[in-house]
Amino acid sequence: MLFYFVALLVTLVDQGTKIAVRMYMEVGEVMRLGDSGMQLQHYENSGMAGSMFQGNARLFGIIAVLFIAGMLYYRRKGEIRGFWMQAGAGFMVGGALGNAIDRFVYARVTDFLVFPSGRGILNLADVAINIGVVLLIIGMLIRVYQGYREKRMRNALPKA
Repeated sequence: MLFYFVALLVTLVDQGTKIAVRMYMEVGEVMRLGDSGMQLQHYENSGMAGSMFQGNARLFGIIAVLFIAGMLYYRRKGEIRGFWMQAGAGFMVGGALGNAIDRFVYARVTDFLVFPSGRGILNLADVAINIGVVLLIIGMLIRVYQGYREKRMRNALPKA
């Protein structure tokens, strides 16, 4: 249930913020957020990360749908289990779905988050995918540790 809740929440928040940006900001408009160095800038990307492969939004939409299908398959198969992996997969699927909706409906993705590092313009779906990767890695590390601990305990039991 956590997986679906997170995926739905991420998709809704992502789409809501993109709708607000499209409604209230002109393409190219910049809004500074205090002295943090963070800013909002409305950008429309018909390619992928880093504005590579412009004009291929729908192709990347298909790739996103295949990614989502793969995540659902592995979840159903039982490979994605536990709080951290379920949450991580939910963030990744929600982010992929949020960007896929843009790609199929508008043939481009609305980006608007510019971080002080200056490494591109993102949206909340992109941020969610990154959070999802981190959570999934944490979940995998916990699973490996638990497997190691179980093996160690089995080896510590006296042989009958």
